[in-house]
Amino acid sequence: MPLTDIPWWRWRARVRSALHMLGDPAFQQECWESGREGYGDVTDAVYRLVEDTWLDRWSAEKYIGTIVRDSTEAALVDTAVLRVLRILHQVGPDAPSSAYLQHHGWPEAVRACRDAHLRLALNDGEDPDVPPRSLDVLRILTRTGG
Repeated sequence: MPLTDIPWWRWRARVRSALHMLGDPAFQQECWESGREGYGDVTDAVYRLVEDTWLDRWSAEKYIGTIVRDSTEAALVDTAVLRVLRILHQVGPDAPSSAYLQHHGWPEAVRACRDAHLRLALNDGEDPDVPPRSLDVLRILTRTGG
């Protein structure tokens, strides 16, 4: 199914973008650790994950049929959000990316984000292994509808 067949697909695109970046250690080294322009940082990805959705306040189950397709996606997204937010609260929202990436719980958070990203990307009929899109490409995608 295409990304745009779900009612709140723009929010889904932002959540997927965040999960993709948070779930890809090679991307994190190439972009976040090196400070590469156009991809934000860990805090930016967390913000995309929870800003409009309020997934830091309630379950993705609330969004079945609007942002997530089913209860399996919702459970995977919830797990990813909880893992990442636990670290955010420990290192602080303004910490450099390296503080997140060196946190002892980071590998578990990465796995949870990767699992959620895989499910959402495959359900949207997209290759989960392509590199994450830049934030400019995400803005264009969510403006034009794909």
